Formats: sequence, C-alpha cells, structure tokens
Amino acid sequence: MNFEPTEMQQQIAQMIRDFGKTNIQPYVMEWDESQEFPVQVFKRLGELGLMGVLVPQEYGGSGLGYLEYVTVISEISRICGAIGLSVAAHNSLCTGHTLQFGNEAQKQRYLPKLATGEWIGAWGLTEPNTGSDAMNMKCVAKKDGNDWVLNGTKCWITHGKSCDVAVVIARTGDVRDSHGMTAFIVEKGTPGFSGGKKENKLGMRASETAEMIFDNCRIPAENMLGAEGDGFIQSMKVLDGGRISIAALSLGIAKGAMDAALKYSKERHQFDQPISNFQGVSFKLADMATEIEAAELLTMQAADMKNRKVKMTQQAAMAKYYASEVAVRVANDAVQIFGGYGYTKDFPVEKFYRDAKLCTIGEGTSEIQKIVIAREALR
Repeated sequence: MNFEPTEMQQQIAQMIRDFGKTNIQPYVMEWDESQEFPVQVFKRLGELGLMGVLVPQEYGGSGLGYLEYVTVISEISRICGAIGLSVAAHNSLCTGHTLQFGNEAQKQRYLPKLATGEWIGAWGLTEPNTGSDAMNMKCVAKKDGNDWVLNGTKCWITHGKSCDVAVVIARTGDVRDSHGMTAFIVEKGTPGFSGGKKENKLGMRASETAEMIFDNCRIPAENMLGAEGDGFIQSMKVLDGGRISIAALSLGIAKGAMDAALKYSKERHQFDQPISNFQGVSFKLADMATEIEAAELLTMQAADMKNRKVKMTQQAAMAKYYASEVAVRVANDAVQIFGGYGYTKDFPVEKFYRDAKLCTIGEGTSEIQKIVIAREALR
C-alpha cells in the first residue's frame, strides 16, 4: 500500500495552510479563552468545499474520498484542534448520517445546505446517563398520528446550541434493544427543540459542546432517517467513519505539537548549544516522529478500506485508539521540551496538550476501542 500524498492531497494541505495562516492562527488563543464558536470561519470553510468533503458534487459537496478527508481534518487540527473537531463532527456525523441513510428527498433538502456550510449540523446520540452505554437511552420518540413526538435530553453534543439541523437518535422500542432506536432529522426552530447548557471545557474550547433538549418536540414522519428501529445500527456504522475522523484529528494535533517542539528545540540554547543536541530531547523527538508515522499509516489504512467499501471496523478502532493516545503522549512530551515556557499560554503546546485529551474520550473512549478491536480479533 502506498499512502504517499497525491497531488490533490498536497493541494488541499497547502490551501488549508494558506487559509489557516490568515483566518485561524491569529485567533486561536482568543477563541480558546472566550470559548467562542467562530461560525464565520465555518462559513468560509464551506466556501472552500471543506464542510462537505465526502458529499457528492450533485448535492453541492466536494465529492472527495476518505484519504482527502483525513488530509483536511489533520491539516486543520495541526493549526487548531477545536476547529478540526467541529469540521470533523459536521462532516462525518450529521452530514455523514444523512448522506449514508437519507432518502433522495432528504438528501436534496439537507445536503446542499450542510455541504456548503450554510447550515451547521449536530448529531445527538449521547445522554447524561448513557456515555458508552448508548442502548440504555432515555430520550424517547412516540408516534402520534403522522408525527413523532420527542422528549428527553442529549448531552456532549458538538454544536448543540448553534446547529441549524440535527440528526437525533431516540428510543422508539424497548430499552437495550438494538432495534429499539430510530434516527430523526430535527431542524432549528422546531417547537420544543432547544439548546441547553454549554459545557465549560478543559480543551477544544472553540468547538461548542452543549445539551439539546426536546420537550414535546413534534417531528413529521418524513423526517425519519431510514426505517423505524434502525437508528442504533445506523449510528454504529456512522461511528466507524467517525473513528477515522478522530484519528485524523489526533494526528493533526500530534503533528502540530511536534512542529512546535522541533522548532523550539533548535532555537532554545542551554549550555551554549541548542537543546536539540541533547540526547534527552532528541530521543523524545525520535519517539514522537515514529509514533506519528505509525498513527498516520493506521489512519490511512482505515481510510483506504473505507474508500474501497471493505469492512474496517477493527482498523478504524485501531487507528482511533492508537492515534488519540499518541496525540496525548506527543503533546505531553512537547510541553516537557518547552520546559517552563510550555506551561504558559504564550506558547502553543499547552493548548495542544489540553485539546489532545478529548481524542481519547470522544466518539468512543480508548477502552471501548479496545473492546471493539478484541471482539474483531476473537471472531
């Protein structure tokens, strides 16, 4: 397998670097401190075709594959993990679910708005009492004539307050029945649908994380995604692709932290020489480079399999698990190389350090990935 970047990937990477230099980099700490979700940046990214990377051109998307998608997410995350996270969640969750399981009318209605960034998407699976235990959800949808009525709360939702449209999974059958949940499209402004508490987070602070509240929220039957009872099964398939997103996000954060550490190690002098000359520092850099390379190969392998429509549940879980843990280790070592300066907000590594941790938790914890990997290995 050859995962050398194609000309298209190189062009995408350069476009993001050019855009990021002017539109993201100067504001990274400002957004982080104020926890501002900079909607205008996502509109601009939509104009560049980066909010509908995998959406076919007939629906207003870029019509690209997963290798290009990994390039997009990792290059944005190399500049700012929070922006990378929001772009990933928008592309792979709300947009991805609609693309994969929507009927033609739903695709025509929602994908052009999502793919261009005109609308921001959210995806609601997690609840206060169900993190890894998604089948125990309490948010219910009951049939009432031609409509469905939703009641309950979703939490930890990226763009939970600011979204224009959300894909929401609700229980329509028995608890712990994998065929007892159904997916629905809910538009902003629907009576009974509101954003709740916005979380005050350790990292990824420019990516909005909030509750979504449903209080007798009435949804027409045509907003059901796929068949009744298929919501959980659909979600697991969406999360297979989502794991590639988080692997790419992790990869970008790790690369950003290493970029900063490499540069600093050549500039910082102690005992009349750059600290990169010292084995204690150079060996850290060697470990970083090796682990990033391994994470990238795992991620590209999963992306390649996804492109070829080959089952890649295990490979996506491996990529997500390994790359996210690598991001944490690399960011940790980067802070160490910076020494005291690494602990201040004047230098970028403390933000990479805070952002990285989410990657081991979001879209399935490292422990859940190990369960998936082991289950596939034992088959």
